Amino acid sequence: MTNFDEYAEKIFSAQRLVVLTGAGASTLSGIPDFRGANGFYATGDTWRGHSKEELLDIDFASANWDVFYQFAREELYTMLQKEPCIVHHLCALLEKKGYLRTLYTQNIDSLHFKAGNKNVVELHGSLDRHVCTRCGEYHSYSEIANVINSGELPYCKLCGGLLRPDVVFYGESLGPGLLQAEKEFTEADLVLVMGTSLTVHPVASLPLLSYRNNGDIIIVNAQPTPYDRYALKRFSDLGEFCSQLQLRLI
Repeated sequence: MTNFDEYAEKIFSAQRLVVLTGAGASTLSGIPDFRGANGFYATGDTWRGHSKEELLDIDFASANWDVFYQFAREELYTMLQKEPCIVHHLCALLEKKGYLRTLYTQNIDSLHFKAGNKNVVELHGSLDRHVCTRCGEYHSYSEIANVINSGELPYCKLCGGLLRPDVVFYGESLGPGLLQAEKEFTEADLVLVMGTSLTVHPVASLPLLSYRNNGDIIIVNAQPTPYDRYALKRFSDLGEFCSQLQLRLI
């Protein structure tokens, strides 16, 4: 990569490095992104007569949890069986070496935790956690996997309320992690964006908070993003970028 060392040095010398990852970061683990050529929506926009966006809408899901869980069993929970790829391992190494302040992700697969990252904010939640719709108690997926895989609905052991995935559905607002993100991105002197097209708001605009406060942005994404013009550089090959940076960390 031409002049790669220049950008690697930017990353290693940053005092307040924040990383943002999206669906592209997990494609190397075998999880399709959403709107890419072979993505979640490209592989068929409907499931048993329902659009996938409808199935992921909170109003529809709340009225049809049985349908949602059938869909999730076939289309979503398989991502929890995947293993971290070089992107996740690189982020874990950046944290271990003391370079990375906080990792923010739009992904719901929990692969950053699986790779060893500790300071991770899952902005859209995680399929690995479920929350009771009645009492708010949390349950791990492993606790209820047998129930879900048997075709039954999962219920809370404490109060009997129905459990739902702790993810952000369409029609829902992001949680308190967004406020933390806005503060940290504003303070960051470098934001490393990997595997996101920066089109889903409000997360997409977070790197601009850094830029407007004299921070720098490096983007690594296969396709151009609306914010490339604000970046020091956009690299297009995520696997190669992570390989090159990892070599300079080991």
